[in-house]
Amino acid sequence: MARFQCKCGVTLSNSKAPNDVELTVYTDKEWDDIINQGDFIDPISIPFPRYDVWRCNSCERIYVFDGNTVVRTYILEKGDLSTLN
Repeated sequence: MARFQCKCGVTLSNSKAPNDVELTVYTDKEWDDIINQGDFIDPISIPFPRYDVWRCNSCERIYVFDGNTVVRTYILEKGDLSTLN
């Protein structure tokens, strides 16, 4: 369980399970390697992703952690949301 303060001031926490902060993110190759292990995949044998990825529910920044260190921060650009539909 961890806590982290977003640049917008909101405190992020993964203490609740499930939560809306912590994302499970695999590269396509990592996921392909996992699902090609055999006919039956035991969910317990699925490895944790390489990086921890957290999303702030307030400003939607994305933080990528390698261990306890933030290695990338992403923020949404303001734009015309009508192009997403």
